Amino acid sequence: MSGDRRNTVVRWLKFNAVGVVGILVQLAVLAVLKGGMRVDYLVATGLAVEAAVVHNFLWHERFTWKDRPGKDRLWRLIKFNLSSGMISIVGNLVVMKLLVGVGHINYLMANAVAIAVCSIVNFLMSDRFVFEEAG
Repeated sequence: MSGDRRNTVVRWLKFNAVGVVGILVQLAVLAVLKGGMRVDYLVATGLAVEAAVVHNFLWHERFTWKDRPGKDRLWRLIKFNLSSGMISIVGNLVVMKLLVGVGHINYLMANAVAIAVCSIVNFLMSDRFVFEEAG
């Protein structure tokens, strides 16, 4: 396996490790907001996704893409929210509306499906846009 391909595989594994913890953050926030506080499932989903997005950004900066330091962390966070964050929020809301609102599937199971659907696009967007190599 070539060096570039190996680096991409290692980065993908790191991305997914951060993502697994982000999923736990998202599901916990969703359960507290929807289950405990009785917040509407779509509002709770949006807030839970944003909590996971901020969590993931911080870990991607320090772990997944630590070899690509950025000059302006705030700008990177904005880019991350505008790309991966928006993909996650819009993707999650659409999938949740379809699976919960139309299909009447359990909201936690539907949220797990929504997370999986958005994962690959988020990795590619992060690798090529948010944490792009200085060039």
